[in-house]
Amino acid sequence: MRVIGKSLAGIIVAYLGIYSEDFEKGFATVGWSQLGDLSQYSSTERLRDEYIKIYGNDKPAATGNALAMILKFRDQIAAGDYIVSYNPETRNCLLGVDKGKYLYQPDIIGDYANLRKVEWLGKVSRDLLPQKAKNSLGSTLTLFSLSQGTIEAFLTIFEGRTVTPQEDEAAETDSAQLKDETLAQSHELIKDKITVLLPEEMKELVVAILRAMGFKAKVSPKGPDRNVDVIASPGSLGLTQPRIKAEVKHRNGSMGAPAIRGFIGALREGDSGLFVSTGDFIREARYEADRSTFPLTLRDLDDLVDLIVSHCENFDLEGRALMPLVRIYWLVDF
Repeated sequence: MRVIGKSLAGIIVAYLGIYSEDFEKGFATVGWSQLGDLSQYSSTERLRDEYIKIYGNDKPAATGNALAMILKFRDQIAAGDYIVSYNPETRNCLLGVDKGKYLYQPDIIGDYANLRKVEWLGKVSRDLLPQKAKNSLGSTLTLFSLSQGTIEAFLTIFEGRTVTPQEDEAAETDSAQLKDETLAQSHELIKDKITVLLPEEMKELVVAILRAMGFKAKVSPKGPDRNVDVIASPGSLGLTQPRIKAEVKHRNGSMGAPAIRGFIGALREGDSGLFVSTGDFIREARYEADRSTFPLTLRDLDDLVDLIVSHCENFDLEGRALMPLVRIYWLVDF
């Protein structure tokens, strides 16, 4: 069968479980049924107000994403656009063409009342797709646009043609690039989280990192020795060397040599120094650290993120509360 249609496509992931047979009868759907008929909202502001009233606004970014998907589903998909819907239980993708009509019809597909009329053309197994197309189906959004290349991959398989090896070779490069971009984005998001911590929370974060590394650590009591914010030791009594004293500076801007010299002045025999700054260190500051007679290491914001990522799985409850992270596993080739 020759498929006709335009290049725009969305993927709607409501094709699941007990509703799959109803879905295949000719509908695509999204959730948010408590909003009622989406055509009643004459402005984005009215839709936003009702959305917040029903679903809350604890995460404004998530609210913005939801509104964008709702409006795309109602207004931006047009007759002749390709629609792809994935069923993870069978690993099959439905390929269809939108008929250009949004419908509000409760009780047709379970709890899903917001529908679009679709002519489903057939199924394509995910296993037959090139890796680049599989990567493009990994969005966490309910509805999103697919590239022209991904649609062409669906059409190639649907029409009984085979994907060329060059496409899969290019996909390997894309997958590696996607991994690098994901890691870089995660690194920046952790930095964003650190920068909004309060100064006392920053000290507790350093304590959590040291504890995760196997040290006994605590925020030092306020006193005349103002250059020491955290004290750590391998032993629970704080008598075992190396005894670590840390200063934590949580502010923008660069650390200069005077700040490092002041910290070195607080170190005593048997101490090792750790100077943490969410800013950076100028060359003279690093020179002062290198020439110190005490073991002394400097850690800037990027270094701090690396330490968090390396040791977050050993964080105690306090550390996890300050930096709630989840490890993501990425498939690698050997």
